[in-house]
Amino acid sequence: MKFAYRFSGLLGTVYRRGNLSFTRDGSALISPVGNRISLFDLKNNKCETFPLATRLNIVCVGLSPDGSLAILIDEEGAALLVSLIGKCVIHHFYFHKPVHSVSFSPDGKKFVITKDNVALMYHAPGRKREFNAFVLDKTYYGPYDETTCIDWTDDSKCFAVGSKDMSTWVFGAERWANLIYYSLGGHKDIIVACFFEENSLDLYTISQDAALCVWQCDTELDGLKPMPPKDAAREKDAEKNDEEFPEEPKGEEIHGKANPNEQETRDKVKYSRVAKYFFNKEGDFNNLTSAAYHKKTHLLVTGFASGIFHLHELPEFNLIHSLSISDQRIASISINCTGDWIAFGCSGLGQLLVWEWQSESYVLKQQGHFNSMVSLAYSPDGQYIVTGGEDGKVKVWNTSSSFCFVTFTEHTSGVTAVTFTSNGYVILSASLDGTVRAFDLHRYRNFRTFTSPRPSQFSCLAVDSSGEIVSAGSQDSFEIFIWSMQSGRLLDVLSGHEGPISSLSFNPMKCVLASASWDKTVKLWDMLDSWRTKETLILNSDVLVVAFRPDGKELAVAALNGQITFWDHENAVQTGSIEGRHDLQMGRKELDKITAKQAAKGKSFTTLCYSADGQSILAGGLSKFVCIYNVKEQILMKKFEISCNFSLDAMEEYLDRRKMTEFGSMALIDEGAGGEDGVAIPLPGVKRGDMSYRHFKPEIRVTCLRFSPTGRSWAATTTEGLLIYSLDSGLIFDPFELDINVTPSNIRKTLHQKEYTMAIIMAFKLNEKKLIQEVIEAVPSNEVDVVCSSLPDLYVEKVLEFLASAFEMSSHLEFYLIWAHKLLMLHGQKLKTRSVKLLPVIQFLQKSIQRHFEDVSKLCEWNIYNIKYALAISQQRGMKRLAEETSVDEDDLDSDSDYLMRDVHKDNLSS
Repeated sequence: MKFAYRFSGLLGTVYRRGNLSFTRDGSALISPVGNRISLFDLKNNKCETFPLATRLNIVCVGLSPDGSLAILIDEEGAALLVSLIGKCVIHHFYFHKPVHSVSFSPDGKKFVITKDNVALMYHAPGRKREFNAFVLDKTYYGPYDETTCIDWTDDSKCFAVGSKDMSTWVFGAERWANLIYYSLGGHKDIIVACFFEENSLDLYTISQDAALCVWQCDTELDGLKPMPPKDAAREKDAEKNDEEFPEEPKGEEIHGKANPNEQETRDKVKYSRVAKYFFNKEGDFNNLTSAAYHKKTHLLVTGFASGIFHLHELPEFNLIHSLSISDQRIASISINCTGDWIAFGCSGLGQLLVWEWQSESYVLKQQGHFNSMVSLAYSPDGQYIVTGGEDGKVKVWNTSSSFCFVTFTEHTSGVTAVTFTSNGYVILSASLDGTVRAFDLHRYRNFRTFTSPRPSQFSCLAVDSSGEIVSAGSQDSFEIFIWSMQSGRLLDVLSGHEGPISSLSFNPMKCVLASASWDKTVKLWDMLDSWRTKETLILNSDVLVVAFRPDGKELAVAALNGQITFWDHENAVQTGSIEGRHDLQMGRKELDKITAKQAAKGKSFTTLCYSADGQSILAGGLSKFVCIYNVKEQILMKKFEISCNFSLDAMEEYLDRRKMTEFGSMALIDEGAGGEDGVAIPLPGVKRGDMSYRHFKPEIRVTCLRFSPTGRSWAATTTEGLLIYSLDSGLIFDPFELDINVTPSNIRKTLHQKEYTMAIIMAFKLNEKKLIQEVIEAVPSNEVDVVCSSLPDLYVEKVLEFLASAFEMSSHLEFYLIWAHKLLMLHGQKLKTRSVKLLPVIQFLQKSIQRHFEDVSKLCEWNIYNIKYALAISQQRGMKRLAEETSVDEDDLDSDSDYLMRDVHKDNLSS
């Protein structure tokens, strides 16, 4: 199944909004990225995005204490219950209103969510199957304004809820005789966080104006008395008669009063304020935006709107650290179970940091592109992806770990195009700042800067297959500039186009450059014939993108009228066309006056890319769909919906009638910044937010598509980030030349008779991966040579492809290397004749072997060092400990360990 590509990863977006959460063991971090969640494995240095998505952006995440379940809640209050082990959705639930926070009890039996001015306690989903996973237990009323935060006591008996009305409420999870509810004041601003002390009812409350109140309780947790059954029944009856809340309660309701009378407070738990501390120095108005507290180490971490964070030790309020991580507000803070690592999320910059506070070093420091990504390119071996963004940054990502490992910031304006050279160690980027820059991946530096005689904005870029000739197209002077990579000199300026240059592409096999322009032409320039125009292909509409097939024999052109045309460029003959405008399926933006169907008439594909084998073509544009077409048949093979996030604009084909009024769309009403972030400086007299701030929804679009050279995956830069789609071969039955005698039992019987070649051929006919692995691993290593020589040519390619995928998972490294070596030695000449077709498979194999080589070589170097060290120690131990015998035989030892051991020996003697 060639088009069984599935979502496999989201790169370039590490944090959007919502709360960060460490897993139970404290070695991994869960971060909400738009409407998905990513798991950052900090010990193994890997990132994984779960293949599930909510309808809108996620605002809060609650993890169960055992680490197996998570509750994800989006902007409108729709919740998903997710298994973190199976990475699948178990249950859907709708809370009907936006939810501010969610928290599981430490014993894992209950969880509380806060919405409006209410706290709702639910029975936590159990391990057994249930018809309804979310069963409401109790509803807690008390605060007048919206609730903001939750914290539980260690034994799950009580929880505290903070509110925007500047009060904090302590509620009993059960009806305790001496604690049903308790209201705490003492603040002058919104409560940001509240925390219980370890194994105690003592409480810390923190408000937005950077004030901390310390509350002491006169009762211990063990002093909470269960309510006698009679009193509980009487209270329930009284509540049923209470007409103040006429709506039907689904669970038990608890109504708190801010000023209870004396009779109600008699023999009840009492709180007293012991201390009040202020974070800001005098005259400094810095809003506190987030906080986290580690109960075992008494460590309080607070984040501020200016990007500063403080570490304090409680209850003495001793300052440990005060550091600035950015100039944007810190939206979320989380501390891991050991208290060593602190995670910070900055939603303004899309930044995620994990800080080890004792050593004062970063465990993780990742940031996506500030604005949208514009272009991407795969390295020749498929291991790395380079992306360019409107923020002027060029970032390089590792496809196996999903982390960015280097960022180049030399450009002063938006990057429009990026590409790798054929050797894979040089990255080129073109920018609107009028430069094309070359970056070295060995030393991570900008070693060449190409400029034009007159300043011009570069809109596209191409490099020839040798990596020697660099070309860039200008969008204001309508010229193409050619430079030499070696010298950095401008070789030629090609003029002839009468409109901005929209795309450039070098033929992979010949020295021919294709340039597309808005003047409705594609020109082919011959490099060997002193850059003369070889051909001019005339189209009916402005040309937006041009791409050569990997074998260089065909040219694909996408124009403004929505057509993709295919050309035999040698003879300047059009060989086919695809009418693709209707396949794009545009969405209607909230403020559009015309329907999506009408708007689609003016839309077209803005990015094209051939698959690694050249048989199909990927196309995308200003829409949520990516289309794969078969080039030969000129038909649509499959459409991928890259996003289901309705927080983005232009997602729906039809607008919601409920949002339409007689005066126009409700989207025209701008709500301003809101009061949450605390950064917007209000205009004089304005109470909420900044009236000059405009809220906007980003529009869904695909800016660039590229196929991996291995043919196993493709990537797209979109509004959401860099999406990777890979072949998921585990679930597909795709036999090859299957006949009636090919069954698993027959294959095993053939294998038992030691007819290895026949068994391999039969296994590939059935095409079951586990069976193929069983057959290949059953072949004795001394017979691999014989089996390889007797394999038919058709199956050599299939065995190589299997070996490439097996290298990623298997531990039998040497065995598979013997297979790969023998196959390539025996069939190398025949494979060379079909090199173009086999290139993706060979590159996939090379990528797998290269990764193992890097891992094993590091391990070997470390082991060699350790063995030398152990030898040095053993030789020292064997010598007599006399003062005159302090020297060691220098011939046997490495010089470094020699000096080291001499010092150790001297220390031993002196002691």
